[in-house]
Amino acid sequence: MPDISKSTDLTGETAPAIHVSPSPHILDTGAHTKRVMLDVVISLIPVIAVSVFLFRLYAVKQILLCTITCLVAEFIFEKMRGKSLTINDFSAAVTGIILAFSLPPAAPWYATVIGAFAAIGLGKVLFGGVGMNIFNPAMVGRAFVIMAFTQQLGAVAYDNLSGVVDTVSGATPLTALKYDGAHTALTNMILGNTAGSLGETSVIACILGGLYLIYRKAASWEIPVSILITMALISAIVDLVGSHSGVFLYHHLFGGATMFGAFFIATDPVTSPLSFKGKIYFGVGIGFLTMIMRMYSGYPECFMFAVLLMNAVTPLINRISIPIPLGWK
Repeated sequence: MPDISKSTDLTGETAPAIHVSPSPHILDTGAHTKRVMLDVVISLIPVIAVSVFLFRLYAVKQILLCTITCLVAEFIFEKMRGKSLTINDFSAAVTGIILAFSLPPAAPWYATVIGAFAAIGLGKVLFGGVGMNIFNPAMVGRAFVIMAFTQQLGAVAYDNLSGVVDTVSGATPLTALKYDGAHTALTNMILGNTAGSLGETSVIACILGGLYLIYRKAASWEIPVSILITMALISAIVDLVGSHSGVFLYHHLFGGATMFGAFFIATDPVTSPLSFKGKIYFGVGIGFLTMIMRMYSGYPECFMFAVLLMNAVTPLINRISIPIPLGWK
């Protein structure tokens, strides 16, 4: 805030002097990284509860291993760079939890560890640390291990899960629809009784957590809404043209990483646009790319790739969507 004190001018007279400290001059003490990250952790509680209930020790192992490894990786990389430690802001922990929820239940431990190091090292530290990264760190880690361990993280990582119910072991709803034409019951998708990565099975858990994020203003509602509307419109058109009776729509809207990704991945404030229009463009782009790749590529999910592609064009979106200041042409 400006500090008004007395000073002496060239004439020798005493005049008030204004010393202006660096902006911002109005500080919201609640709007800091640690608070936002804590809100994300709280919002993930329903997803954590459902994943542990359905996948038992598989979920516990993945969550703990991913989170601890991300914390260790951040500690090591920050020490190597001679920077002050940032593990107490919970950003690395959130990256670990998001990464764990995007991996298959039976992902091998070495893939999990490598993915966590890639998420922190390549997705975050390489760009300068928290707040400087271009791409979502958790999705960088997932993309790295998906490409490095295609066989280990394929269908085998969803099958043969001992100690869990049969409904969460086997082909995911999108895989079954794409390759076998098999339908998954809508009720199972909403409750989470389907195969899939840890965080993507229960629609209701993702929505509850996402609404909390939006309520706490830790996520922008424009992004998930524009993603879901775009995907719903494209799916509805495909249903009408192909006479699928709504099957295509509810599978792509409620199956895979759609809900989890729309609320918890795409809304990352660091890697998403700043303005209202920019967020709409961003969400529409993710929804459109996800549906195009799901329909025409050999990969049934694709939400991760859509997010990373739109992360890459976020600076351009910011450039064309930032409002013109008053008085500027």
